[in-house]
Amino acid sequence: MKIEACPNCGSDKKIKSGIVNNRQRYKCKECNYFFTVNKVGKKIDDYYVNKSLQLYLEGLTYREIERILGISHVSIMNWVKKYNIKRPYNANYHPTYKILNAIELSEYFKNAANIKGAGVIVTELGDKFMLIKWERFKD
Repeated sequence: MKIEACPNCGSDKKIKSGIVNNRQRYKCKECNYFFTVNKVGKKIDDYYVNKSLQLYLEGLTYREIERILGISHVSIMNWVKKYNIKRPYNANYHPTYKILNAIELSEYFKNAANIKGAGVIVTELGDKFMLIKWERFKD
């Protein structure tokens, strides 16, 4: 990451002043403030953020989403808070999910009994497909 200005005073007059913890250290010539290059954090692709939020809205738990996508449940929790996602509360529905490849998915839909009386969403998940099915609990 390139340093544009001093984080303390905003001046662009800086000089290199050694290395600390394998990161370049700078000194501002205006205010004599020492600072280093910021760490560049790991960025998760927006595709996975959207997928995890979709799965959350479908009723999957944080840990289920973690097992499916391989993303920390804490990250998913933070995204839910960040984007202020509210899951609609309705105890009459219970989602189930399956991970299928294209051939298994076509076989699943050939049997009409699999989808009768239920809602189904199919979403791409890498080279496979996730089928989310929900149906009313039977009394």
